[in-house]
Amino acid sequence: MMLRTQFNDGLKDAMRAKDQRAVSTLRLILTELKNRDIDARGRGVTDGIDEAGILSMLQSMVKQRNESAGMYEQGGRPELAQQEREEIAVIERFLPRQMSDEEAGAAIDAIVSELGAASIKDMGKVMAELKARHAGQMDFAKAGGLVKARLSGK
Repeated sequence: MMLRTQFNDGLKDAMRAKDQRAVSTLRLILTELKNRDIDARGRGVTDGIDEAGILSMLQSMVKQRNESAGMYEQGGRPELAQQEREEIAVIERFLPRQMSDEEAGAAIDAIVSELGAASIKDMGKVMAELKARHAGQMDFAKAGGLVKARLSGK
């Protein structure tokens, strides 16, 4: 089922269950999706962003909330950190299972050998292919470090 439909169905279910955290988080997701669709129209994409773009958006939302939760913890605001973690739990319902470090390493090795990537100059091609095949399944910030290490021979 398409993610857009899942968001709308999830919002309806959360409203029926009177789950305020899920309702507010799903509304945030739908608002961000609408903003990204509007931005995409400016680039000539009339159908809105694709599934990979939506998964990338969700991952960035999780990353933002993790950073905020850490800052709230440091600032002595555990109730706000808890709120961020609850939002993360709602967002992660729509993300595919995340790859383990071993699985990510294997995927990187496979793409590097498949593309014949030999130097750091090929990093862009490898990362583009990783994003195309494994959108929403891995942390691309971590993957970038792994690809760089693999291509530099470390």
